[in-house]
Amino acid sequence: MVSSSISPVEVNIFFNFRSPYCYLASKRMFTTFEEYHAKMIWKPFGGWSGRSAPERAKIKIPLVRQDVERSARKLGIPFIPPPIETDPTLAGAVSLVAEQEGVLEEYVVEVMRKEWAEGCNIGDINVLLEVGEEIGLGRGAITRASDNKALFKKMNENWEEAQIRGVFGVPTFVVGDQIFWGNDRIDCLKDHLHDLRLRKI
Repeated sequence: MVSSSISPVEVNIFFNFRSPYCYLASKRMFTTFEEYHAKMIWKPFGGWSGRSAPERAKIKIPLVRQDVERSARKLGIPFIPPPIETDPTLAGAVSLVAEQEGVLEEYVVEVMRKEWAEGCNIGDINVLLEVGEEIGLGRGAITRASDNKALFKKMNENWEEAQIRGVFGVPTFVVGDQIFWGNDRIDCLKDHLHDLRLRKI
């Protein structure tokens, strides 16, 4: 058994709420921090950051939706895409507040469920307010986040950092110089943490 006094390794999570692959990841990624001595460093993006450019996205969408639908069916979770005009930026900003309030996991899981299991537009603050009511994140915190330029600046900085570190898509998990890109690489991430002898039990 690994000593409980071991220092946790930092796992940077680069994430965009508009990615259906982040929806799939949200169902599994948090167990990493239950099973291993690891500290989550939350790095959300907004807009098109970490996603295919709009022109390419138009070509990819049919294939991506087929792919994600198959994966969702395998996981036993619903898949109902949101409106095409959905902007993830506000959801990303509020996630930084949710992190500060200690409800980040609950927020991420519920926002992604609203967006990808119910087909809701998470760019609508009313949808995020519903999420807040369900997880105990106050309306005031959410509405203040919508006007907090520092949060939006932070997301831009996250994207700049990601590009410097060689990250180009989401979700991506970074441990030191090791980059794990995609929801289907969570097991590889855990294998790496296991090799570092960081498993808790």
